[in-house]
Amino acid sequence: MRVVSLLPSATEILHAVGGIGHLVGRSHECDYPVHPASIAHLPVLTSQRTAFTTSPDTHQQVSALAQSDQAASLYHLDVATLHELRPDVILTQDLCEVCSIDLNTVERAIADISPKPTIVSLNPTTIDQVLDDHLRVGAALGLERRAGEAVIRLRGRMARAEEFVNPYTEPPVVGFMEWTDPVFIAGHWTVQLIERAGGAHPLNPTVPIPGSGAAVGPQQASRHAGKSIAVEPAVFAATRPEWLVIAPCGLSLEQTRTEVQALRAQSWFNDLPAVRAGRVALVDGSQFFNRPGPRLVDAFEWLVGWLQDRPELVPEGFAWERLRE
Repeated sequence: MRVVSLLPSATEILHAVGGIGHLVGRSHECDYPVHPASIAHLPVLTSQRTAFTTSPDTHQQVSALAQSDQAASLYHLDVATLHELRPDVILTQDLCEVCSIDLNTVERAIADISPKPTIVSLNPTTIDQVLDDHLRVGAALGLERRAGEAVIRLRGRMARAEEFVNPYTEPPVVGFMEWTDPVFIAGHWTVQLIERAGGAHPLNPTVPIPGSGAAVGPQQASRHAGKSIAVEPAVFAATRPEWLVIAPCGLSLEQTRTEVQALRAQSWFNDLPAVRAGRVALVDGSQFFNRPGPRLVDAFEWLVGWLQDRPELVPEGFAWERLRE
């Protein structure tokens, strides 16, 4: 079985279900695992049509390219190499055209390949769907049992972390920035993680899934949040977050540290209760919260550990730091 992954989270899922040895090609963002099953030597099939400079400039680049009649995708796909690799399975997505190569581009690329590869498009919006995607990838490779075992382990870790959350206390407001200029707040699975860790996310909270019923609706697995949305700084500040996570989509911890300096120059940011109280965390969003894969469980354990003052829950090597004075 020959697998091409055009999505970093899918590559991590492939690794989690025991299928990383089947990988023959990857995206430019697939950088995990690094040990012991490094994938750095594999052919890279995608590249970005934008380049990160600063948060506002990059946002402008993406907006301009997305609105251009000449832009079918924000990413380039190396179709010739894809054909040469003769994949049996292609892992991709159709959830966010800004984050990775889109499904339509992939379908066009394989139109004349025979026999046609199986496309597995992963489009989760909830943490439960992320776990289900492990089962889907496992089924595509005949690794159902190992995928099931992986999901059991991940669910067990989440359940153990949740034991430290008191559901009967008033949840503090947790602000979460997925981009800093303009300010984009958390969406989809990240909001679920915040609420399950004992926080509130008032500007984009989870709501019952339509049709879930009065009895099931309040349960966590039957609640979801919308996608990340842009808000005015004044609106964000009005929620008076007591805790603040800054994890810009696709940025490393070092890049996040640099971008936060622009925030520190603005009075609305410095007046936030979380900033005044020293409860601001910078996180490598590219590696953790932004990728709908197994390391979302690491992110959840860290979040519970931070909010509930349980440092023993924080996974070893989790890339974060407190905002320095």
